[in-house]
Amino acid sequence: MQRTFEVTKAADLLGIKLQILEARGPDDLEGAFRMMAAERADAILVLPDPMLSENRVALGALALKSELPVMSGSREDISHGVLLAYGANRLDLTRRAAGYVDKILKGAKPADLPIEQPTKFDLVVNLATAKTMGLSIPEAFLVRADEVIE
Repeated sequence: MQRTFEVTKAADLLGIKLQILEARGPDDLEGAFRMMAAERADAILVLPDPMLSENRVALGALALKSELPVMSGSREDISHGVLLAYGANRLDLTRRAAGYVDKILKGAKPADLPIEQPTKFDLVVNLATAKTMGLSIPEAFLVRADEVIE
């Protein structure tokens, strides 16, 4: 789990106490939120995971119910109660993938094409969620956001 290692390493550098909880299925979400509330968690960072993406509505509802701010890597989560989303711009990734398809259709061997990393990232802030949770987001942070949802 390279992602977990990197998050743990960053938390240590920032002096943040990190508690890692796993939710293997949708039935684990409510228990995980109860545990986080009991432990008095300040916020939640959701790492990319197909199960959590599939259950983003439940994730957002639990975040709002528990008043625990959630940050995810997917802007799609933002309309369901997630406070912050920061991740690769999927439209840009799709455009770049089309370029690969074009090269392959013109005869390039996929194995010969370079592997690329995302270069465009989006920060989205949900002020409606912040208001519901009684949080204020500093103006300096909002100015840096790519999109602010009111």
